[in-house]
Amino acid sequence: MTSIERTAYPRFKRYYTNKELRKIYTPTPSEKAFALSHTTGQNNYLNLMVLLKSFQRLGYFPKLEKVPVVVINHLKNILNLPKTIKIGYQQQRTQYRHRSLIRDYLQVKPFNFEALAKMQATISQSAQVMDYPADLINVAIEELIKDRYELPGFNTLDREICRIREAINSQIFRDVVQQLSPELRERLNELLETHPVEKRSQFNQIKKLPKRPTRNHLNDLLAHHSWLQSLGNFTSCLSHISQPKLKHFALEVSVLDASALKEMSLPKRLTLLLCLIHYCQGETCDNLVEMFLKRIATIHQKGKDELERLRKLHQETTEKLVGIFTNVLQVLVEDKTEPKPQNQQESNVLLHQINNILTPSGGVAQLLNECEAVNAYRGNNYLPLLWRFYKSHRHVFFRFLNALDFHSTSNDACLINSLKFLLNNSHRRGEWLKGELDLSFLSQQWQKLVIFNQVKETKIVRRHFEVAIFSYLADELKSGDIAVSGSFNYSDWREQLLPWSECEPLITKYCTNLGLAKDANSLIKNLQNWLSNTAKRVDNSYPEQAQLIIRDTGEPVLKKPPKNPNSYSLKVLESIIAERMPERNLIEILRNVDYWTNFTRHFGPLSGSDPKLERPTERYLLTTFTYACNLGPTQAARHMRGLITPRLLYFVNQRHITIDNLNAALVDIINRYHRQ
Repeated sequence: MTSIERTAYPRFKRYYTNKELRKIYTPTPSEKAFALSHTTGQNNYLNLMVLLKSFQRLGYFPKLEKVPVVVINHLKNILNLPKTIKIGYQQQRTQYRHRSLIRDYLQVKPFNFEALAKMQATISQSAQVMDYPADLINVAIEELIKDRYELPGFNTLDREICRIREAINSQIFRDVVQQLSPELRERLNELLETHPVEKRSQFNQIKKLPKRPTRNHLNDLLAHHSWLQSLGNFTSCLSHISQPKLKHFALEVSVLDASALKEMSLPKRLTLLLCLIHYCQGETCDNLVEMFLKRIATIHQKGKDELERLRKLHQETTEKLVGIFTNVLQVLVEDKTEPKPQNQQESNVLLHQINNILTPSGGVAQLLNECEAVNAYRGNNYLPLLWRFYKSHRHVFFRFLNALDFHSTSNDACLINSLKFLLNNSHRRGEWLKGELDLSFLSQQWQKLVIFNQVKETKIVRRHFEVAIFSYLADELKSGDIAVSGSFNYSDWREQLLPWSECEPLITKYCTNLGLAKDANSLIKNLQNWLSNTAKRVDNSYPEQAQLIIRDTGEPVLKKPPKNPNSYSLKVLESIIAERMPERNLIEILRNVDYWTNFTRHFGPLSGSDPKLERPTERYLLTTFTYACNLGPTQAARHMRGLITPRLLYFVNQRHITIDNLNAALVDIINRYHRQ
């Protein structure tokens, strides 16, 4: 059964604030008149009003004993009814009559065979794209509410969705397996067999995760990517499966082990294996690009650090050269008032004085070399220093280029052509490269280093050219101008756009809904007027702004608002709370937080079903405590003295808790904290 907490199926909250009660469960005068006109006696009046307000909120009629007491008491106060009145019907037919009256009043149709047929058709269509049961339930709820049908019981929804989803998935599994040859089926089954020496199956190797972004780990990841690619390209076999569904299949099988996979039927087992291999191939491409970007960033950071080190190293030399130049200037100033010497004798005397200043510091040649060394690193140009940090990565970066397929997402193919030129000359070790190549995309600093112009020909400095191309490749990957085939995060963004043939029929309705003009000229004119009016309104309100200032350079600056001083009474309140606050251990705190937020509802099997565990909330809290405190399952179970076993802690962490679930739980906790 699907966990109801993961769906949008309406249900009562654990607690209500006074504001929520007033907003949601306060009847209007027309609703009071409706209830009074169809009831006799205070008891039925309360019953009808509770059903009406509950149905407006939930979309179905709950059992009266399930309605929160705080809601009933709020309605009693609003309706001026005695607190001693108990809710409930003495005769069932009265309850059925009230339900029918409420449906007519709200113009809602009961859930019937027609509603069931519409719901089944919607689920069948959505199940071709989605696989998560909670998402399919949400789609069914949305469709029923849109057609103004009463919602069925949650079990009815869950049974229908599980039946339809299983039928569609079974058909998908059969379609995939029919495309596989017997040799490929046998090879896939062999991935689940345990190696006699390593005592592990290749199935575990498929799920291998990347390590820290180092040069050696990048080499290991390239080897893993090559092995994954050797398993085959199954895009054609899985082309009829939507990407969300394929990803769900892959994530669902990633938490299983080989023995659990062997227990599945052959079509399901092979399809899930193919989905996992395909997904891991794309994930490995993403990981390779991420690791490459981090290595390039590290190389550039080392170049900047080296430049700063050289600046500090040459600081004494700079000060010495400035001192010598100052002495030379003083000699020239003291040499009478003439700009040039009048005769040869006076010129020789002046040169002799300057020579006496330069000789003790090493002479003209040495001082010239020191000046050139200082000039080489002036400004922020650290690019000439990158080669020494790049050369150890040269081999692995070329392996990276050969492993992935790069293509441009724009009309500019200069970088792609440079990459091809670089690969064609990867075997060269000389100082220069020759060839016709458009390097206009390089910055001026890079062009000065890479391009060496001579009278007859132009040469390319090989070392700086390699560093420049890899640096620009990293920038283009981050901006999306270069895409990687087979990747997920770095794929061609244009492939995710709707084709124009599908967009064109929707333009008129889209523009009408947003109040936009349908032709280009009118749209541009309206946007210009809108932006101009907005700019004028902002300019007119600028003198009233105390937080925003605009500097003389035109740069806007938003000031930080002043902090309100803490009052004495607040400090007293904090001290009193600290004195009265009881001591809590971490597990007690987790239990209390879960009571207020119910964050453990996000944990469970990836299939979306209810956890088949005894006391699941307790297991989730203990697992959260164990891994959040950086304890191992064995160590934690030993200290819990038989409350839970190490195997169960490990099982819950592997099968029921993911990063996405933890992030969703964290959002609930942070939102509740701010609300409190």
